[in-house]
Amino acid sequence: MPRVLTDERRDLVKAIGDFCRRECGTKEQRDKLTANGQEPHNQRLYEKMADLGWLGIALPEEYGGAGQGMVDLCLFLEETAYGRAPISGFGTTIITAAAYEKFGTEEQKRVILEGVVRGRVEAVSMSEPGAGSDVGALTCRAERVDGGYLVNGQKTWCSNAHFADHILLIARTSREDSKHQGLTQFMVPTDAEGLRIHGIETMGGKEVNDLYFTDCFLPDSAVVGTVGQAWGQLMAGLNLERMILAALMLGVARRAFDDTLDYVRRREQFGRPIGSFQALKHRIADMATELECARLLLDDTAAAIDAAPDRVFAREASMAKLKCTELAKHVALEGMQMLGGYGYATEYGMEGLLRQTVVSTVYGGTSEIQRDIIGKTYGL
Repeated sequence: MPRVLTDERRDLVKAIGDFCRRECGTKEQRDKLTANGQEPHNQRLYEKMADLGWLGIALPEEYGGAGQGMVDLCLFLEETAYGRAPISGFGTTIITAAAYEKFGTEEQKRVILEGVVRGRVEAVSMSEPGAGSDVGALTCRAERVDGGYLVNGQKTWCSNAHFADHILLIARTSREDSKHQGLTQFMVPTDAEGLRIHGIETMGGKEVNDLYFTDCFLPDSAVVGTVGQAWGQLMAGLNLERMILAALMLGVARRAFDDTLDYVRRREQFGRPIGSFQALKHRIADMATELECARLLLDDTAAAIDAAPDRVFAREASMAKLKCTELAKHVALEGMQMLGGYGYATEYGMEGLLRQTVVSTVYGGTSEIQRDIIGKTYGL
C-alpha cells in the first residue's frame, strides 16, 4: 500500500532524494567521497546537510533544531541510507544527542546539541572486551578524586570516535549489589589527555575503535545525569537507538531490492529477462511483500512513539530493529545471488550493501537479544 505522507514530509523525502542523486548518486562520486569505500563518513557532505537544517531534524528548536519527531527522523535516515549517502556518523550522533537532551546540564546541551545542528559528530562508548550484550558487566572504572574522576580501562567497538568531537562514556563509578547500578555517563573530549583511540580494521572500512584510558582526568562537570544511574538513563534511550538502526536498514534494504529488480529486468539469458523466470519472480515477490511489512511496522512504531514520547516501546522498537536488520541482510544476500558474478564485483555495489547489512544484526543489540526482549514482553 502507498505510504501516506503530509505535504511537508513528501517534500522532505523528495529533497533528500534529489540531494543524494546529485551529490553521491554515482559510484564514482561515492568512491571519491569515501576513499574507495574505506571512509564511510564524509564530513564535507555531512556539513552540507547541516546547512540544509537536516541534522537537527529531531532536536529542539531552542538549540537550533527543527523540533520534529520520530517519524521525520526515520524518514531522513531511511532516505539517506537509500541514497547511499556516506554519513555514518549521524546515527551515533543523534543517539548521543538525545542522552544530553534528556540528562545533560544546560552547558552540555548547548555544546552538544548546537554542535550537532552545525554538523559536529558525537560518539558513545559502552562495549568492552568482556562486556557486549551484557552491558552490566562493564569494568572500565572512573575513580573519584579531588575535583573529578580518573578513568582507567579499555572500551571497544566505539563507532566514529576517530572523527567525533566527544565520546559519551559509560564507566563504573561504584560496585553495588546489582551490576546495573554504579554506572555513570561522562562527556569526554576526544583530545582528552590519557585517552588513546585506536582503529579496528573491519570489512566495512574505518568505522570502529578501541579506546584506552590511562589516568584520564574528567572534571565533575563532565558527569552527564546522575552519578551511578547510567543504566536507567540508557534504558530511556532504547526506543531511539533501535528505531535509528531499523530506519537505516530499511533504506538499505530498499536500495538492494531496487538494484536487484533493475538488474533482473534487464539481464537476459535463454532469450528472455531472468526476472521472468518463476524462480526469481517469486523471490522478488516475497522480498517486496516483506519490505512492505517492515515499512508498515516502522511507520506505525514511529507514529506511536511520537504520540507518547515518554513511553518505552520495548516490544515494538525491538520488533522494528529485528525485522528491518534481518530483512536487509536477506535482501542483500538474495540480490548477490540474483546478480551472480556481478553481485560479487565491487563495480555493481551489491557486495557493499551486503557488507553494510551483515553487521546490522549485531550492533545496537543482536537479533538474539531483540528476540529475548520481545519474548520477555509476553511474560516469557
